[in-house]
Amino acid sequence: MDPEVNLPAAAFRRDDETPDEQFYRQPRFVTHIDAGAIAAVTGLYRDYLPAGGRILDLMSSWVSHLPPEVEYSEVVGVGLNRAELENNPRLTSHTVQNLNAVPGLPFADHSYDAAGITVSIDYLTDPVAVLRDLGRVLVSGGPVVISFSNRCFPTKAVAIWHTLDDEGHLQLVQHYLEAAGNWTDIELLDRSLRSGRGGLIGDPLFAVVGRATGEARN
Repeated sequence: MDPEVNLPAAAFRRDDETPDEQFYRQPRFVTHIDAGAIAAVTGLYRDYLPAGGRILDLMSSWVSHLPPEVEYSEVVGVGLNRAELENNPRLTSHTVQNLNAVPGLPFADHSYDAAGITVSIDYLTDPVAVLRDLGRVLVSGGPVVISFSNRCFPTKAVAIWHTLDDEGHLQLVQHYLEAAGNWTDIELLDRSLRSGRGGLIGDPLFAVVGRATGEARN
């Protein structure tokens, strides 16, 4: 674990430490958040991902939740299940990679304009290493949109995620980006659908957005 995170190694242990490839071997052609939360993710991508840009979809699956009316020059998925990635209609190409085993990304410096990580950040056992290398891969000023809800595969989420509430999750992901050292302009967002009285409707949806500084950090 990167010492800059200032968290014990136990914080990133999981109840199920079997290889991730084994857990994700069976394709899951389902969505992991409800329609309102999915719409919130799509809205975030509409707001932050540049039309016509080169987009990196990290921890991708069979759906990317990108706005259907927006065209991108390239959408590359990185995920664990080949069948899911092959059935994602928005991907122009894909790479099968376990980011917990190999956090470095197989892409050149500044080769993408923006990235998304949808409801998956809680599964990374070395999130700082992944986000630091992502900062290398994005152009200067390129955004990453990291969204999450209150659902997960509990045995695969890291221990610290289970100990925190929604506000704590926002602060933790902010801390990951700060520890990575090559992100700036970090925003913490609550895009949950609420009634006129402020009550939550369906699954909540939160996001942390940062912009790459363009630096490669070790």
